[in-house]
Amino acid sequence: MSNNSLTKGNYTRHSNKIGLTNKDGFITYQDNVVLNFPFKDTVLEAGMNKEDAARTERFLHLEVDGRDIDTLFEPKVLTSFQYFSQNNTISNQQSAISNQQSAISNQQSAISNQQSAISNQQSAISNQQSIEFFDENGELTQNLLIKGNNLLALHSLKSRLAGQIKLIYIDPPYYFNNNKPFDTFKYNSNFKLSSWLVFMKNRLEIAKELLADNGVILVHINEDGNAYLKILMNEVFGNENFVETYIWKNTDNPDSLSKKSRSSVEYIIAFEKRINKTIAYIGKETENGDAPLLHTGNNYKPLIFPAGSIKFKLADGKIEKGKPDRVEIVNDFDIVNGINAQEVILIGEFVWSQETVNEELKKGTYFLIKSNKFSIRFQRLEATSMAPEKYIDNIYLSKAIGVGTNEDATSHLNKLNIKFSNSKPESVVSFFLKAVTSENDIVLDFFAGSGTTCAVAHKMGRRWIGIEQMDYIDDITKVRLQKVIDGEQGGISKAVNWTGGGSFVYFELKKYNQYFIDKIQSAKTMGELDSVYDEMAKNAFFKFWFDKDDFQKQYKKDADDNKISLEDRKEILKEVLDENQLYLNYADMDDTRFKVSDDEKALSKAFYGA
Repeated sequence: MSNNSLTKGNYTRHSNKIGLTNKDGFITYQDNVVLNFPFKDTVLEAGMNKEDAARTERFLHLEVDGRDIDTLFEPKVLTSFQYFSQNNTISNQQSAISNQQSAISNQQSAISNQQSAISNQQSAISNQQSIEFFDENGELTQNLLIKGNNLLALHSLKSRLAGQIKLIYIDPPYYFNNNKPFDTFKYNSNFKLSSWLVFMKNRLEIAKELLADNGVILVHINEDGNAYLKILMNEVFGNENFVETYIWKNTDNPDSLSKKSRSSVEYIIAFEKRINKTIAYIGKETENGDAPLLHTGNNYKPLIFPAGSIKFKLADGKIEKGKPDRVEIVNDFDIVNGINAQEVILIGEFVWSQETVNEELKKGTYFLIKSNKFSIRFQRLEATSMAPEKYIDNIYLSKAIGVGTNEDATSHLNKLNIKFSNSKPESVVSFFLKAVTSENDIVLDFFAGSGTTCAVAHKMGRRWIGIEQMDYIDDITKVRLQKVIDGEQGGISKAVNWTGGGSFVYFELKKYNQYFIDKIQSAKTMGELDSVYDEMAKNAFFKFWFDKDDFQKQYKKDADDNKISLEDRKEILKEVLDENQLYLNYADMDDTRFKVSDDEKALSKAFYGA
C-alpha cells in the first residue's frame, strides 16, 4: 500500500513503504536519479606530475569558462618521439631521457642527451622516416605510451580513436574518507569528495566517447569510493549498461590496526557502452569432467540421442522402456560394448534443447549413464568457460590463471628491479582481458602507473594505449615495457607462453605553460624562482588581465620587503599563467613563436592525419 491520503483507519499521510525518495517519489521507481555534488559543472585538470608536489588545482566552469575549455581540449602538439622494439630504442633529438634512464636490452643504460652509448642502434625518428600510426582504414597500427595530462591526452586521441577502444581498464587514484599520511597512488589522492568526483567525471565522459559500441570499461576502486563511483558511472554510462561490481581479494595482509573490520578486497566496476546481453564474458574454465544434463525445475521435454552417442557403465543387454527414476525411457534399445546400439528417446527436466544436443554432438560431446537411475550426464572433449563470478580470488581461479594479490605484483616488479607500490598483479588484468577482449582489440589505460595493463595487453596480443602524466614514466613504465618486449618471464608470461617481441611508440604532449609550472615547482630558492620568472616574462602565455610592468614592480617590492614566503611566491607566479595553455595546441604548431621543430610537426601531422 502506497496510498498517502489520510482516510478513516489511516494514521499517517506517508506511505508505509520504506525507501529512498526525492521530489518525484521513490528512487526505486525512477530511472533518472543522478549524483549531485559541488563543482559538478566544472573541469578539473589535475596537473600534478611530481610525486611529492601537491598543488592547488583549478576548476573551470563549463559555461563561464566555455571558451577556455574549448581551448584546453584541443589536440596538442606531440614531441619526444621514441620507438621501442626488441633490443632497440630509436628516439628523436627532442627526447630527453629523464633521469638518464633508457630501457635497452633489459638494462637501464645511463646516457645523456649529448652522448649515446648505443650510437649504432639509435637514430632519429624524423620526417624522413616512415612512422605510420594508422593504416588506410584508420586502424591503429602502433602501441602507444603517452606522457602528459591524461584528461588532455584523452581529448587529443579523440579525433583518431573515438569509438575504437574495446576495453578501458583503469586503476585511478582512490577517494579516502580519511586523509592518508602518504599519497597512495603517487597522485594527489587525498581529494575532497567533490574534487575527486569532478576529476573522475571529466575523464569518464571522454572515455565513453573513445569506447567502441561493444566496448567495456572496468574501474578499480576501494570501499570508500565504491558507492559514489557506481552512481557517477550510472550517470555517465547509463544504469542500463551496468554489468557488475566484481569483488577482488587484493591482499593477503589486511590492515592489522583496523578496529572494526579488516578489509582484504577491492572492487572492479564494469559498464558496457551499450549493453549487449547476448555477449558472454569468458571466466573460469570448467574442469574437463562430466556434468549433469538434468536440473530440477526445468520443463519436461523429450530428447533424442542417436545410436553410439551414450556411454554406459552398465552391463551389455536389452533396456526396456519405463521410468526408473527422474528420467522416462520412451523406447526399448540395446547396450552393445558399452554404448547404445539404437536411437534412445528420454523424457526429463533437461537443461538442453534438442537443438543444443545436436550442436554438441557435432563438436564431439558424448553422454554418460552411470547407473540404473539413468541420470544422464554430458562430457565435452574440451574444457569450456563460464561467466566470471562476482567474487574473484586465487581460490576461485585456481584451475585457470590464478588471480594474485598486490603482494604478488610487488614481488614481480622487485625481480625486474622496479620499485612501485600498489601495482596490480598481471593475473587480475589478464583475467578481464581474456573475459572481454580478443587478439588485436585495443586496450586503453589512462592511469598507466607501472604499466601493468599495457604489459598484459602486449603479452596477450592486444593493441594498447597507456597514458601517464607522472615523471616516473621514464624510469618505471618505459623500463618495464621494454623488459616485456625483451621477453621477461614474470607475471603471466609462462601462462600465455610469452617469449618477447613487438614494439611501442612513446611520445609526450608538448608543454607550454606546463614547462614553467614544473620549473616553479622545482625551484628551491628565491634566486631560482626569480630566474624562472625572467624566462616566463619572455616566453610564457599569461592571463588576459596580466600587466607585466605592474606585476614586476609589486613582485620586486614584496621580495625586497621579505613579505612573501617561497611557497607563496610560487603560487603567485603560477596564478598569472594561463592554465588553458599548459600544453601547446596543434592548431598553433606553425606559429613561429613556439619554435616547433620540423620533426615535431611531421610526426604530429602523421598522428593526427593532417
